[in-house]
This record gives sequence, structure tokens and C-alpha cells, in this order.
Amino acid sequence: MMTPLACLGPLVLMAGIASASPPAQPHAPGIEAPGYVWNAPNEEQMIALAHRADPANGEEAYAVCRGCHQADGSGRGDAIYPQLAGQHASVLIKQMVDVRAGRRDNPKMHPFVAEWVVSSEEVSDIAAYLAQLPIPPTNLKGDGTALARGQTLYEKDCATCHGAQGEGNAAEFYPRVAHQHFTYLDHESKLIRDGGRRNANPEMVKAIKGYNDADIAAVSDYMSRLMPRN
Repeated sequence: MMTPLACLGPLVLMAGIASASPPAQPHAPGIEAPGYVWNAPNEEQMIALAHRADPANGEEAYAVCRGCHQADGSGRGDAIYPQLAGQHASVLIKQMVDVRAGRRDNPKMHPFVAEWVVSSEEVSDIAAYLAQLPIPPTNLKGDGTALARGQTLYEKDCATCHGAQGEGNAAEFYPRVAHQHFTYLDHESKLIRDGGRRNANPEMVKAIKGYNDADIAAVSDYMSRLMPRN
């Protein structure tokens, strides 16, 4: 646990980020580019994955993330900030590195995870810290009116990668989707379907391309209610 003195550095940094005009997020080719390969090896990701992560240091470095993702990593369903607690470290590393490089567009997040804020090694430390946090018992769910449809779609198109209980696959960089906020799952699935999530897996785009908004809402609601497991 950080002491009040240890908190001062991150707080000053956050104040600086909020008041300054940081450089714009870079742009790197994504799914729209010919020859795109999902999760192609890149130097920074390899550095972060190879680093012997220090969760204690990750807790300190995570201070710049708490304003959106909360101290316990629970996120905010009302603001479409994902729950990060309990997510696979490999998934978190990939997404942070993709935002830093501009393969995943997120100009709001970029100033807080950019290279001048956290190092490649700290990306790994943050991911390790979050991965060990318990998944919060509450999250934002949908209206529950189409769960049977959601289960059918999930079992047909999603379970092969994300697991029968939404546990994901750390080795394959497939995220845990169980107990994630409904609003985040719904928002990101629509982005993926429509080509707006440029670091998306083409196999997932293909799997949900024929979904209408009601289908996406149904499967997102179903995933939000899956009980997480290791």
C-alpha cells in the first residue's frame, strides 16, 4: 500500500497531464491496412512480456489510471470504462501497448499510458498488479430480457476463443469477458463489428459481422452475467 508521500508523485503527474496539452496519440496501421496481422510481434510488447513483473511497483504506477478505472480496478459501467481487475496480464499488456503505438485509437487514455508517463516495464508491472486483483462482485448488466438469445450466440460464436465461462485465454491474448460491464462489452463489440476497433482480431470481426445491435446487446448482457473463474 502506498504511503501519502508516495502518492504525491503520481498526483503531481496527473495534474500535469490534465493541465498540459500532451502530444496527440500516434497512428499505426491496423485492421484497415492490407496485410494486417492481428497481434503481430512487436518490440515493446515483447519487452513488457519478458519483464519480470513487480506488482508492488505496478500498484504505484497504476495511480495515473485510478481516476477512470477506480482504485480496485472495477471501472465504471456508466462511463464505459472497463473493469480491469482480474484481467489476464497478457491482454492488458497488449492493449496498453497498442494504445501507446496507435494501433488502438483511444486519445483519452493515451496521455495516461504514454511512454513519457510509464515505461515498458511499468506497463508489465501494472498488468501484473491488476491481474491479481479480485474481480469485483458487482458490475453493470443489461436488462436481462434476451439472455437465451445471448447464450445461443455466445456458445455458437464466442466460446471457442473466450471460453465456456468467459474466462478467456491468457496464452492467446483472448480477454476474460465474464462479469465485464455490459456497456463496455456492447460498445466495443459494435466497434469491432463496424471496423472502428483497429486492433481487432479479424476472426472476431468475421464472427459477429452479421450481428444486429439487438444481437450484440443480448450476447453482451449474457457475458456480463457469466461467473468469472480462473
